[in-house]
This record gives sequence, C-alpha cells and structure tokens, in this order.
Amino acid sequence: MAKNGKRIKKALDGIDREADYALADALKMVKERATTKFDETVEMSINLNVDPRHADQMVRGVVSLPHGTGKTVRVAVFAKGDKIKEAEAAGADIVGGEDLAEKIQAGEINFDRCVATPDMMSVVGKLGKVLGPRGLMPNPKLGTVTPDVAGAVAAVKGGQVEYRTEKAGIIHAGVGKASFGEEQLAANIRTLFDAVMKAKPSGAKGTYVKRASLSSTMGPGVRLDISSLEQ
Repeated sequence: MAKNGKRIKKALDGIDREADYALADALKMVKERATTKFDETVEMSINLNVDPRHADQMVRGVVSLPHGTGKTVRVAVFAKGDKIKEAEAAGADIVGGEDLAEKIQAGEINFDRCVATPDMMSVVGKLGKVLGPRGLMPNPKLGTVTPDVAGAVAAVKGGQVEYRTEKAGIIHAGVGKASFGEEQLAANIRTLFDAVMKAKPSGAKGTYVKRASLSSTMGPGVRLDISSLEQ
C-alpha cells in the first residue's frame, strides 16, 4: 500500500475523517489545504442510495452554478446553415457537420461538451460509441440537442455543470476554484445539492443521500453534514 507523503500528511492534520463538518467549516479546511501552485478545483462528491444500472434509479441532469465553475469549457457544436454563425457568435470553439464527425471518429476530441441541432442528429447518432462512454453525447433532456445553439453554448460557457451517477451511485462535480470566496463556493454547492435532491428518481428507496464530501484537486476529502447543505 502506498504511503502518504509529507504534503498529504500535513493536509490531513486537523481533519477527523469520521466526522461530518458543517459546510462553512468544511470549506475553510478545503481552501486552507489547497496549497499547490495552480488554482485547484473544489470538487463535491455525493454518495446516493441508488443503483444506476436500473433506469428508474439513474440520476442525471444539468445545473447552472450562480458563480460559474472558474473553468474554461471547450464546446463543439454540430450545426449547418445559419446555425453555424449563431454558434460561432455565441463562443463555440468548434463548429461543423460531417467534417467534425470524421475528426471525432479519428480520435480528435478537443472539447469538453457537445451541442447539436436536431437536424444534425442523424450525423451525431453514428458517434454514439465514441461520445457516449465519454459522457459527451448530445441529449435533449440536458439541453444539448436544441435549435437554440446560441443559448446552449452560452449556458455551458457560463457555468453549467452536468452531473451523473457513476456505477457505485456517486456523483462527482466541480463546484468552483479554491480562489473563489467561501460564500461563492457555498452558493454553488447548495445549488448543485438542491438540483440533485430535486432529481430524486422514482426508484430510489430509503435514505436518498448517504454521504457527501468536499475536496480540492490535490487535497483530502472532508465529510459534510448533510443538513448544512439544505437551502
């Protein structure tokens, strides 16, 4: 088993790994321990009492964080005609059709989110095996298959976060940067948590949220008192 280095041991000092901390206290701990030379991302993990292998227990959606993520998001758009100019004007990083599909098939995926107009789904649909496993497939339920490409691009660029349960029923999402103020991070965290609560699936039984924690990119996790997350 790998041993913790001096930096991690120092970061762990003062954290009770079995205790649940109020959001304000947890944020202070996480920010104080984000000591690397780059601006670390503050990440939230929510362990849900669901089995995403069952369709009626999948938790997935998008939410716009009030203070954004602090991350530069590269957006690709599948469009044609006038929609190309609309996407470009909205700040899309890559816009195309069949040519873009060919690049993706060849393994050239230089984007973080993908948007498509409905009339381009016949092209995009063929990329399911490539984009699907990466969580990049446009989806009307997530607002990424839409005739309003300008609005979709603006939302993604403006701090929209997609959340989705992994196999173990855990959601991981970035909620800002360590350089953000504590109030900004708290507002983002509560907005994400509220969205996940509202997305509770019909198949979820018993206690919906089992645990939640915060961490920075290179820092240790700090467990959260669930009651302190409620709006």
